[in-house]
Amino acid sequence: MNSNAFRMPAAALLATGAVALLTAPPAFATGGGPTGREGKAGAVVLRADLDVTLLNTVHVPLKTELNEVSAPETAGKTALTVTLDGVEGGNAVSVLRADVANSKATADDRRAEAEANLVNAKVHVPGLPLLSLIQVEKAGSKAVCEAGRNPEASANALGAVTVFGEKVTLSVGGPTKVEVPKVGTVTLELSGTRTTSATAAAAALRLKVSVNPLDLNVARVDGEIVLAEAHCETPKAPGPDPSAKSDVKPQAVAPAAAGTTAPGVSRANLAETGGGFLTPYAVGAGVLLLGAGAGALVVARRGRAS
Repeated sequence: MNSNAFRMPAAALLATGAVALLTAPPAFATGGGPTGREGKAGAVVLRADLDVTLLNTVHVPLKTELNEVSAPETAGKTALTVTLDGVEGGNAVSVLRADVANSKATADDRRAEAEANLVNAKVHVPGLPLLSLIQVEKAGSKAVCEAGRNPEASANALGAVTVFGEKVTLSVGGPTKVEVPKVGTVTLELSGTRTTSATAAAAALRLKVSVNPLDLNVARVDGEIVLAEAHCETPKAPGPDPSAKSDVKPQAVAPAAAGTTAPGVSRANLAETGGGFLTPYAVGAGVLLLGAGAGALVVARRGRAS
């Protein structure tokens, strides 16, 4: 008797629980979040790309940078010397000396920025160790790339500028050409800037050099020198993190009390449609469980009768 009274409520309770679980809406929990990519920035105080031709027609390339940095980095060296085979008796060639020569670059996922500055700078080329190619009192450039804003670039050369010892006036509207008999030609471009939707670049001075000193075994020097250059690239927009995984967890719902509806299902909807789309599954599960309980009851009674 006690056995029969226990099995029937248990089967009914199991069926009711199955119906409630089938009709309960699942709850979703998503891990991780969007990630962004850092911007890029770089600066250089002096960049030289020269072809030095010796008197014996041998070509010696001179490619060098002073205080070239990439974010995050800073530099403050104020002198640059290089050694070229067959030039000036194998001695070091002083390319640049300055009172101040700084470059700095920073970048994160919101902003990238770079700047370069020169104060009282003198630039020399092989074959002219005593005569400065150019002297600049002050030169600087800056580039800023910030997410959500247009990139910005600025550059300037302030104070006196001299080429081959002669003071020159730079033109904002275009390059300035300086020719010195028996020495050579220098073309200067002042404060060049360039921006796009995602990048910015600036250079305080850009020099195209063509000199023929015919001294110290140097026949000709051709190429380009850039002073105080900065550039940046805007950080990329955040995107989905491929390492993040989604966890789907069903939300447990207590069995519905008599005369009430399951959570998320209104009485009006049930009245109009006769139930939700899960109703057949719930009914089927209940019937199976009730059948299993009834079968167990029959087996138990036969056992007692025997």
